[in-house]
Amino acid sequence: MDPAGDETAAQEASARWQDLARRIAQGDAAAEAELASTFHQRVRLLAHVRLHGSDASQDIAQETILAVVRALRAGAVREADRLPAYVFGVLRNLINNHRRKEARTCELPGETPDFAADSAEDRAVFDRERRALVRRALGRLKAIDRRILLLTLVDGMTPREIAPIVGLPPEAVRTRKSRAAKAVADEVGRATRRPPSNHNSESGLKP
Repeated sequence: MDPAGDETAAQEASARWQDLARRIAQGDAAAEAELASTFHQRVRLLAHVRLHGSDASQDIAQETILAVVRALRAGAVREADRLPAYVFGVLRNLINNHRRKEARTCELPGETPDFAADSAEDRAVFDRERRALVRRALGRLKAIDRRILLLTLVDGMTPREIAPIVGLPPEAVRTRKSRAAKAVADEVGRATRRPPSNHNSESGLKP
């Protein structure tokens, strides 16, 4: 590990998020496209895990990016240097909203989503089990792949920013990140996916 390299990369990332937020606030369409390309795969992966592989994960990922862009256009993001944290906060809110809507549908005739029919205690247990599955899936990755994935998903860093930290070219980082994300999503998806009902079909994270 290189603490100096970590600090430098973190400072560069912070500056990048501030610049990206400023450009979007100024109406820069290219900056909006950069935001989408940077975060869409990450939020889709997290939504996929949190929603047990639901088809809704793709829609929620798109809604997340749209909501963040609108907030940046309006200058409503106070700590632009922590943009990834803001993005994932929006994602959590949308996932929670989706779950509440799904829970309400179980009160309507003919609508009985599996997770909504569970008790709050059952869902809490399931959430704990899912977190354990994610930790187990991460633990099975090679150390360098695990670090790349965590720097990507938790710290919001790009392959270019991660490259000097792990000592690999950006393209190699990008490839390892994609493979690691798919491996984790596939393992968690297989373990958490409920049996299909008559009105819900299973889905996986598309590469």
